[in-house]
Amino acid sequence: MINKVRHRVLNLSLGDAELRLLRVFASVVQHGGFSAAQSALGMTQATISTHMRHLEERLGLRLCSRGRSGFELTDEGRLVYDATLELFGSLEKFQSRIGEAQGELTGSLSFGTVDAMITNRELDLQGALAAFHAKAPRVHLEIDVAAPQVLNQGLLNGSYQIVLMPSVGNVTAHFRSQAVFSEVQKLYCAVGHPLFARPDAELTDGELESQSFAGRTYMLNETICGVNFNWAAATPHMEGTLLLLLSGAYIGFLPDHYADEWVRTGRLRVLAPERLTFEDIFHIAYPRNKPSRAAETLAQTITESRSKPR
Repeated sequence: MINKVRHRVLNLSLGDAELRLLRVFASVVQHGGFSAAQSALGMTQATISTHMRHLEERLGLRLCSRGRSGFELTDEGRLVYDATLELFGSLEKFQSRIGEAQGELTGSLSFGTVDAMITNRELDLQGALAAFHAKAPRVHLEIDVAAPQVLNQGLLNGSYQIVLMPSVGNVTAHFRSQAVFSEVQKLYCAVGHPLFARPDAELTDGELESQSFAGRTYMLNETICGVNFNWAAATPHMEGTLLLLLSGAYIGFLPDHYADEWVRTGRLRVLAPERLTFEDIFHIAYPRNKPSRAAETLAQTITESRSKPR
């Protein structure tokens, strides 16, 4: 079967259309399914399904199974996915080295970050991207907003060349990592929640533990700020947490900058901030050995944006 797969891949004509299909396939695998990849690709689930069908027809292979049991790669799909990552990595290195030979930054740069960055007061990411474009106008920048575990895995398998995330997991031995800023997380509830009108002094650990808690899919279900919360829901994104809180049924942590607007309008209330607050340290990470000049340039502009006033 392996020889059969290799034979077909080698005889596949790789034009722009095929490369687009392979990029859709890689994104679907990285996000763990069609629906999970919709936001990153900017496509509907039906469009993604059509692209995947066309790719399978082009290859003459069944790449994945999808249905009630969830998304799962076939053996052939795993081989094609590995080959796809190698292909894109080789293309990016080729483009980067040609650009360096010509004395300018060219090629593609895949950058991954978590959500809720626009309101962050500690980092002017918009300004960093503008500075990067001024330094490298010919680099095609691809930005993906994903959960930390997706970014971590993508950095390891080469689908991201540089990432900005709250932790670097087990990649520190193989990647350059630099702390850029810290983000303050506080506990909130919304109008309609039983704790919304309760004074902070009356909020005991026992009462907090009795409430339905909205956690993060990438966080361990463990004690936070000394409280053993009752995990009743989980989401990888801040917007998902905000939606759960605004339902009035949950309490949960949000970055203070992301919650500020909702606090000012009276929709959210911070709970006992003097004891229910923690910080996430954000890192910029990229390959330690032979990183592209584009990745180094973006890392530099992001780091420099940390100290600039907003």
